[in-house]
Amino acid sequence: MKIGKFIMLLLLLNIGQIIVAQGKTELKVLQINIWQEGTVVPNGFPAIADEIIDKNADVVLFSEVRNYKGTDYIQRILAELKSKGASYFGKSSDEKLDVGLISKFPVTDQHALYGKDSGMGGVLKSKIKVGKRDFVFYSLHLDYTNYACYLPRGYDGVTWKKMENPITEVSAIVEANRKSKRDEAIRDIIHDVEGEKQSQSFIVAGDFNEPSHLDWTVATKDLFDHRGAVVPWDCSVLLEKAGFKDSFRVQYPNPVSHPGFTYPAFNKDVPIDKLVWAPTADDRDRIDYVYYRSKLPLKVVKARIVGPAETVKYAKKQGKDSEDEFLLPKGIWPTDHKALLVTFTF
Repeated sequence: MKIGKFIMLLLLLNIGQIIVAQGKTELKVLQINIWQEGTVVPNGFPAIADEIIDKNADVVLFSEVRNYKGTDYIQRILAELKSKGASYFGKSSDEKLDVGLISKFPVTDQHALYGKDSGMGGVLKSKIKVGKRDFVFYSLHLDYTNYACYLPRGYDGVTWKKMENPITEVSAIVEANRKSKRDEAIRDIIHDVEGEKQSQSFIVAGDFNEPSHLDWTVATKDLFDHRGAVVPWDCSVLLEKAGFKDSFRVQYPNPVSHPGFTYPAFNKDVPIDKLVWAPTADDRDRIDYVYYRSKLPLKVVKARIVGPAETVKYAKKQGKDSEDEFLLPKGIWPTDHKALLVTFTF
């Protein structure tokens, strides 16, 4: 009898856990740099829609939206998705904004943080409601100039040309990095977040064009052509101090076993010289992110890299050489970056 009661208690506990799990809301966020709207890769544009559908993303944040020749990328991708049976919402963005967002949920408010000629990079702020939870998304494509992570690898971060000697002094790397406008943009985003109601949940995602201090550590100083440099990269440091969490590093805190490189990605449909900027270097980095901050419960349950398992190293295709797991492309991969698919529950 006692054993029977014990088994019954276990069953009830398990049922209770299932009910709690089923009561949670799941939100899948896809961040992707689409490489000039997929135009560089043959049939890249429809492949963007195929990936969104295949990965079943609820919210998609785009970098490198161009609105070429007066076209409206957001409306085009919405139409492409609809033609394939997928329904999303999205508002058109300025022709020079460079970023965009679509969602399975209506976008209730949207505006850019900067004017089209500000030189600050693209930052698009969008609000959606998922169930009873209000979310504020910031879709980013930050300033690509003064790409200081090239310096220890022996390349100039402004001209992209090879230098006589690498620059490995951390103070010099940081000084060069701050000549960009990336840190200013992150400070503006944090200031904007602080001005919002904190009952909302905040997600900041995009191509930052900058590595993370969580990746350039003592453990990696002799890897990936870091040449001994341990660098406190500004954007990641600022976001961490402001209470934001790096979703990928929450899941995979070890940058040696799980470097999580998002750039450059190998792409079988593009000549390798189009994927190479530093041909004599291992310039692989994680520069695409999904950060989050919430006073209400918001948990990362999965953070996965989307794209080919292969990367580019020393101007050659590099097979999988880490413990990272990949959600492989359905077919054509439309970009030279890898994407991130992060699943949240709340």
